[in-house]
Amino acid sequence: MTTHSPQFARTTHSPRSARPGHGLTVADAMDPCDYRIADDSTVDQADDILRAADVEFLLVRDHFGRCEGLVTRAGLRPFLARSRSAERTAISATSHQRGPFAWPTMGLALAAIAMRIKHLVVWPVVDEDGRILGVLRADRVTSLLAVTAA
Repeated sequence: MTTHSPQFARTTHSPRSARPGHGLTVADAMDPCDYRIADDSTVDQADDILRAADVEFLLVRDHFGRCEGLVTRAGLRPFLARSRSAERTAISATSHQRGPFAWPTMGLALAAIAMRIKHLVVWPVVDEDGRILGVLRADRVTSLLAVTAA
């Protein structure tokens, strides 16, 4: 806040600005995510993409392009163990990380708390319409907050 008077201008800071990570948002820390899959794709198809791209997760989108969740290799294991069911089981029928998701204007310190509480390593970031913008990774959040605290 800036106070103006004819004799001087003074800037004062709120006590919140002294907190670590104040001012940083999810948008400052999010990474793009190139690997997505439709929610009606099969577990087998998801496994093929995970292996070919050598990634640990895929963002799941619905028919309207909105984020439906995030599926991991570990989450697919029970279905892959029964190979016949993997051919027919849609990703939407699996247990995978679902919303709510992070949004770009969310404070990074708040996002870190939410990720810690939910035990998330990766969290999808969506716009106001629920469309995928990227992902927030816990290790990146931790490192950015550590730098701002120093």
